[in-house]
Amino acid sequence: MDFGLVLQTDPPASAVVGLMRRAERNGFRYGWTFDSAVLWQEPFVIYSRILEHTTKMTVGPMVTNPGTRTWEVTASTFATLNDMYGNRTVCGIGRGDSAMRVAGRKPNTLARLGEAMGVIRDLAEGREADVDGQRLRLPWVKNGKLPIWMAAYGPKALALAGEKADGFILQLADPFLTEWMVKAVRKAAADAGRDPASITICVAAPAYVGDDLAHAREQCRWFGGMVGNHVADLVSRYGEHSGLVPEALTEYIKARQGYDYSHHGRTDNPDTAFVPDEIVDRFCLLGPPQAHIDKLKALRELGVDQFALYAMHDAREAAIDAYGRQVIPALR
Repeated sequence: MDFGLVLQTDPPASAVVGLMRRAERNGFRYGWTFDSAVLWQEPFVIYSRILEHTTKMTVGPMVTNPGTRTWEVTASTFATLNDMYGNRTVCGIGRGDSAMRVAGRKPNTLARLGEAMGVIRDLAEGREADVDGQRLRLPWVKNGKLPIWMAAYGPKALALAGEKADGFILQLADPFLTEWMVKAVRKAAADAGRDPASITICVAAPAYVGDDLAHAREQCRWFGGMVGNHVADLVSRYGEHSGLVPEALTEYIKARQGYDYSHHGRTDNPDTAFVPDEIVDRFCLLGPPQAHIDKLKALRELGVDQFALYAMHDAREAAIDAYGRQVIPALR
């Protein structure tokens, strides 16, 4: 199992770079960041520094979207980093939540997302692609490589990930829901004539290492609110009891009142009081190192290839070090 570190690009950028360097020293192979231009600093600028100050780490957004940048710009940015540092990027992509909504736009359609994934991959790898009716190619790209990993929750999005993505990003660490969603992605891949095993499965969630579970829950409760945002979209689209989305995912958002993106992904988010302890425990990894090891082994048995650790809490360095000392060696 591989491991990644997920950070927000809050200033100073040097702190983000420092944590990624610390993560690489502790055995993390991937460095991920949020991508929301209004809420945080521009991640692609920071990726260049991370790549310069690490040796093997692969970096990318968790996640970008097809709406805040034109597709040729996104492809060219990835291709430039790859040319400079040797194909060490990955494109995590989704419909767009905070990046689009904060700017007053709606998330992209799945049709647009599916088209964008193919175009961005083709351009970044040096092939010609159609962008808004114009055939384009980046003539300077040589031996480019850009895996596209798609974030998804709902049935149509899971199907698209299976049909077109190189990897699937699931932003929660509940084994029951992980099993359900991985099966859906792999079935879609098989139905599309692809090898289901070729799709990399990445589970991303907060991990807090320590014996004080009450404190750990409060530090990670924001995550249930963030996931609840996506679940609310699914409920509005499919209905609460449609059978298309597991009730284990939809039940807890009944008390949800709203969401202020100025607190997105932060421990002080006041809009997450509706998230019960049970959901925090299910979606996150909490407790002493052995509890993390046990849950990660269960996820690995379900086909998870990478765990990406959200470190938006008050013990970032401690979590990175604990994983490096005890958790990663037990899973690798």
